[in-house]
Amino acid sequence: MIAYLNGKLTHKTPAMVHVEVQGVGYEVQISLNTYSRIQGLENCKLLTYLHIKEDAHTLFGFADEAERSMFLLLIGVSGIGASTARMMLSSLQPEDIQRAIAMENEKMLESIKGIGGKTAKRIILELKDKIRKHKDATPQLSVAANNTLSEDALNALVTLGIARNVAEQAIQKVLKTEPLLQDLEGLIKKALKGL
Repeated sequence: MIAYLNGKLTHKTPAMVHVEVQGVGYEVQISLNTYSRIQGLENCKLLTYLHIKEDAHTLFGFADEAERSMFLLLIGVSGIGASTARMMLSSLQPEDIQRAIAMENEKMLESIKGIGGKTAKRIILELKDKIRKHKDATPQLSVAANNTLSEDALNALVTLGIARNVAEQAIQKVLKTEPLLQDLEGLIKKALKGL
């Protein structure tokens, strides 16, 4: 099993990268979330999962453990393959998928291309208990665990229905003008005013 790759990004597309590690180039399938985190980098470390089928060995890469853990949970659901799991992680952040499952929000899951009503129900049914166990066992999957002030503010703004990238920009703008700000409520209110 290849746990991770740490090397030079020699080719990047939103769905796939080539990572050169000591002269060997690996083709790695990625989600849009991972791409947005690595697109400006020349070198990076990607956590990986090697998906083996009869006709192919495919390497999937992830920017962090939360995304890889969610991917592994999703491909464990009957009828969800690696490509569908990658599509889900390209559409929503791991914590958003986790929240949708925990709150049994079928509509949020159905908003993902390729996920219909029956599949959304199956994902919730098969993963609801596992998500609760993972919250206890792996803090990185928990939305509230290890959050900084800006991450807490970002989660609050996303919960209010603001697009993640717009919310991130608003928070960064506030923190640039007030780098010593430590008040979560104040940060959220100022970010909202900046939208």
